[in-house]
Amino acid sequence: MIHLDVLYWQPGWTPLDVESFRKRVAEAIAGDDWIVDGSFSGLAFDLTIARADTLVVIERPRWLCLWRVLWRSAFQRGGRRPDLPEGCPEMFDWSLLRQAWRWPIDRAPRIEAERLSYGPDVPVVRLGSDRAITAMLAAAAR
Repeated sequence: MIHLDVLYWQPGWTPLDVESFRKRVAEAIAGDDWIVDGSFSGLAFDLTIARADTLVVIERPRWLCLWRVLWRSAFQRGGRRPDLPEGCPEMFDWSLLRQAWRWPIDRAPRIEAERLSYGPDVPVVRLGSDRAITAMLAAAAR
């Protein structure tokens, strides 16, 4: 699993410059078998979708995404997850809450536009439940 946050963020939640980030992404997806977590549309989605054989879109209700961000922020504050870069602890962030709430309005249309531009023939699988996500991950692990 390639977590794009790990490739992009430096300690203290400092972003990497775009050129270096794109180089890291290109190196990470150079092999034949990979799964990328995140789109980073506008920065690297063109690289990943161009080499992808499938795009998996997780479509969960906004209220659930917001609740999960709040839960992580409140109860895992300062904690480490595998999708967080070294030196970037979990923390409360109003900007992240806003992004989660506005995802279907701001980000989803941009990602879809980039998909149509860079990978229109890549099949899309849309997952709308935890059960579907778990089944897909189990199938990919085989």
